Amino acid sequence: MLDYSQLSTRPMVSAGSRPLLSVIIPCFNEAATILDLIERVRQAPVPSKQLIVVDDGSTDGTRDLLSRLDAPDLTILMHERNQGKGAALATGFAAAEGEICIVQDADLEYDPNEFPLVIGPIVEGKADVVFGSRFQGAAPHRVVYFWHRMGNGFLTLMSNMFTDLNLTDMETCYKAFRTEIIQSIPIRERRFGFEPEITAKVAKRRCRIYEVGISYYGRTYDEGKKIGWKDGVRAVWCILKYNLASK
Repeated sequence: MLDYSQLSTRPMVSAGSRPLLSVIIPCFNEAATILDLIERVRQAPVPSKQLIVVDDGSTDGTRDLLSRLDAPDLTILMHERNQGKGAALATGFAAAEGEICIVQDADLEYDPNEFPLVIGPIVEGKADVVFGSRFQGAAPHRVVYFWHRMGNGFLTLMSNMFTDLNLTDMETCYKAFRTEIIQSIPIRERRFGFEPEITAKVAKRRCRIYEVGISYYGRTYDEGKKIGWKDGVRAVWCILKYNLASK
């Protein structure tokens, strides 16, 4: 059991007034899963959560579903047009009030019940950033695309060569940050280039980075998966750009 009293590295505004965890949920055309996902996040075993859903210009009815929700733990932000996952995350991080931020995709590929596992090293004062690896540990993993796995391995290896980290899953959704760290980093990438960009930037800042094994319930393109080969090409460019840049 995590001792959440260890978490704060700066004074709380007042007892109970600041959430421990801000969950940033970028969302684009996820009408089939968004309500279920929000409820799963609410039920996750972490006290005092702030849910931030950023709708990135959905056109499938997601916005209508979100507009009907009203709860004190839920912040809904809308992009008038689709800008990409990185842009949605930048909007969400700026609104975060918790001690820790974690990224949660709006599909059901990642299990919010594993939040304590991912944020544990931060709560314990060991880490500033934690990556949840789909390729470590004994948790269940849905078997999907071979070439996606090969591409992920290549991008992770290439990223590691520049950052001198030994990550197994640079492209994972589950990344947790001390909020003051992620809010201090400008995010330039609009789409999935966020992953190599933020990895390069936290490595350059010499953040204490940990990795923990997580489960993964991947979905197919028929089920709504969006990332494609063009995003892989962009990721290569981002690895070079953000690791070789002076800042």
